[in-house]
Amino acid sequence: MTKPIKKSDSELVNEHIAKLEPELAKTVAFIRKTILDTNKQIGERIKWNNPSFYYTGPMKESDPKEYKREIAVFNLFKGRIMLVLPSGAKLNNTGALLEGDYADGRRLIIFKDLPDAKAKAKNLQGLMNEWLDKVEK
Repeated sequence: MTKPIKKSDSELVNEHIAKLEPELAKTVAFIRKTILDTNKQIGERIKWNNPSFYYTGPMKESDPKEYKREIAVFNLFKGRIMLVLPSGAKLNNTGALLEGDYADGRRLIIFKDLPDAKAKAKNLQGLMNEWLDKVEK
């Protein structure tokens, strides 16, 4: 009996996006590419049932429940396009992208559609780079 071939994280993300409504899929794919193009140390996977992004480089040891490696995760509930940054409160609100004021430190970026995502792309990359600068290495 042959073992099933395990799919890569990127393949699983591709499959997830392919199942979305076409216009939503285009927007999510654009945001995904924007984030991944920011830095080679940003990886992707499916976590919390959605595409997510994390730091792949070396870090100081920490409690896994602190989610220090997690950069952002999509929340696509009911067709909304939200990017949740678990430690977004630590970032400057470049271009006023970050929304919400949650006690646990998370912040959101909400995208209306593809033109909105394109308009926010440069500021999004700025936030990703700032996040990477704050990693406890």
